[in-house]
Amino acid sequence: MIMPMSALAADNNSQNAINEKLGVPIIVYGANLSEDEKSIVKEALQVDKEPEVDEITVSGEDLVKYISASNPSSRMYSSAKITREEEGKGLIISIVTPDNITQVTSEMYANAMLTAGIEDATVEIAAPKPVTGHSALVGIYKAYEVKTGETLDTERTDVANEELSVATEIAENANISDEQIAELLTGIKQQISELNPATKEEVEQIVTDQLAKLNIELSEQDRQMLVDLMNRISQLDIDFSKLSEQLSDLATSFEEKYGEILKDEGFWNGVKDFFNKLMDTVSSWFK
Repeated sequence: MIMPMSALAADNNSQNAINEKLGVPIIVYGANLSEDEKSIVKEALQVDKEPEVDEITVSGEDLVKYISASNPSSRMYSSAKITREEEGKGLIISIVTPDNITQVTSEMYANAMLTAGIEDATVEIAAPKPVTGHSALVGIYKAYEVKTGETLDTERTDVANEELSVATEIAENANISDEQIAELLTGIKQQISELNPATKEEVEQIVTDQLAKLNIELSEQDRQMLVDLMNRISQLDIDFSKLSEQLSDLATSFEEKYGEILKDEGFWNGVKDFFNKLMDTVSSWFK
């Protein structure tokens, strides 16, 4: 495809233009990064490719603000770039240093952020060395408040952090995949939003049904931990009708990303034809 240089230039300019409506991306650095580690994070988040950014630091003091009973002396390394999006865009989460975020997945981040009340943002997460990834969520909270001028409900951010901890602990204890635990949490919250349980017993039944549906077996301790978490979520001041829609989007994100391409026979035939032609071409060089 050939395009006029003016068209290419216009496209590049639009990609690099500063968003005067929603603001520039905000970079949140863990307070305990060394200068060398900060440089690694900047490169991973492609900070130099942005025409302009806002930069802040997240520390143990912020941890205490958003999460009760936390340690203000906690060391913070995981960092993030948050770009605000138009309403209805949803959450787009990517971990750009997957080898260094060892416990928290993008789906776990998305679930926790929805619980906390954060929506319509593109979030990229990075760390310069292996860490669990929990502190990045606190940085996202701080950045969201700075960027939007809104104040997050600390009860919701506290529950969201508990959700993140429960997710990582259950995934490890039950030896199930990160995708399974994310699907489990999303399914339970969807049912809570649709059925509006009035008692803890009703919440427990929802948890039991979803575990059976996904064929997941938990220890009694992990099961009770999950019930307690979901009961707490059910009591939050949340517009569950809106949350249900967002969770539905999250639940189908994998299908949207990979489902069609995996089912597209024409795509795979095209791949096969490409390599067959390539082999024919290479073979002809030696005839």
